[in-house]
Amino acid sequence: MYRFLLTPRWWGINLFVVLAIPFCVFMGSWQLGRFEDRVDSHRSAEAAPDATKQAAVELDELLPVSTETSGRQAKASGRYGEQFLVPGRTLDDKQGYYVLAMLKTRAAGGKALPVVRGWAPGDARKAIPPPVPAGEVTVTGALQAPENARTSGVNASGGLPEGQVGIISSATLVNLVPYPVQDAWITQSSGESGLKPVPAVAPQGSGLDLKAFQNLGYTGEWFVFAGFVLFMWFRLMRREAEAARDLELGITAEDAGSPSPEPSQDAGPAESPKPAGTGTTAADADAVATTGRPDEAARDTSGTTTR
Repeated sequence: MYRFLLTPRWWGINLFVVLAIPFCVFMGSWQLGRFEDRVDSHRSAEAAPDATKQAAVELDELLPVSTETSGRQAKASGRYGEQFLVPGRTLDDKQGYYVLAMLKTRAAGGKALPVVRGWAPGDARKAIPPPVPAGEVTVTGALQAPENARTSGVNASGGLPEGQVGIISSATLVNLVPYPVQDAWITQSSGESGLKPVPAVAPQGSGLDLKAFQNLGYTGEWFVFAGFVLFMWFRLMRREAEAARDLELGITAEDAGSPSPEPSQDAGPAESPKPAGTGTTAADADAVATTGRPDEAARDTSGTTTR
């Protein structure tokens, strides 16, 4: 009955099922692993000591930025160069802007380090940033990974006035200054010249955020896909097995699908025989007895006249 499983058509179906189910299970396990990694990073961040209370470390020791070094207190020495405003940044539910200065350091290969000196409320187009300190300075702040288009508050579309930048990233800043830029930035722990310090943010890809629960949802979807593939294979196999069994019993598709005849709805009730004595005369009865045909009797009686 199950010899059809060896046909070329079913070889293709079986091959698809054999490849699809492990693939779905692998993708589901991978998404589950990513969710577990985010849970572990969230637990590690909660168990770790407050980064703002740790001693500052030289910038070179914390580069490149990772989930472990992001938020750590870093210090760097150098001279300030160009200064920019970063509009459209919110702090304490107020709209304002960041004041970003480029610190030319001797560390980290001589690349300039973007430093967020602080935040101020208002419109960046009308703002005049406070001047940078002159001479050699040592800056301490929380190390941050470069921003990208998915970071909250960034303006990646461009078109900003001169002296403004929409995203804190070396890929953007390197086009505005004539020297290399470090692929990281720090936010000062204490504001300068009336600026409010900008708190550090957790690195992307860590913590129990919406992205983490998306990974958990994708896990369930992949496992559901694997079960659906197996269900459809079993359903097709069972239907073809039933068709093969009917064929062995001599039941064709026409026999199985032809409906049984039903009485017509338009047909009236069968005519009941006329009871004796209803509309029949004695002469009709005698004529029927003589000729054996009621129509002849009717014709004879109709042609008889009374004398």
